[in-house]
Amino acid sequence: MAATVRFEDLRVGDEIPALSKVVRREDVKAYADASGDQNPLHQDDAFARGVGFPGIIAHGMFSMAHLTKALTDWLGDPGAVVSISVQFRQVVYMDETLVARGRVEELDPETRTARLAVWVDLERDGQRVFAIKNSEAVVRLA
Repeated sequence: MAATVRFEDLRVGDEIPALSKVVRREDVKAYADASGDQNPLHQDDAFARGVGFPGIIAHGMFSMAHLTKALTDWLGDPGAVVSISVQFRQVVYMDETLVARGRVEELDPETRTARLAVWVDLERDGQRVFAIKNSEAVVRLA
């Protein structure tokens, strides 16, 4: 399957469609089961409170998976993601809304690839904070 986004249609500064997701306990549990990461920090409220959190937190990779879904939804082809690297910046609590975003930073006509700045933000206490920041993805386009 080829990416449905055409190289010729992109410009530096273009943004990918934002993708929002409310983090729910059942989604974090499903992620734990799929990934094999059964850390009690992501499943046991008493344990999470015992180490200083108000309750369970989402896996960092849960946020990264959401970011990757935003990219693949936009591209139309999971195989079009060449690479992705992220910096995890904030823990994510239950019932917060993750918003995955990205912006075209560079286009390479020789390889038909785009380098994107990517991030995941959320609102906490009236402030915008970043679950993922200072991150990038490279994608191959049709």
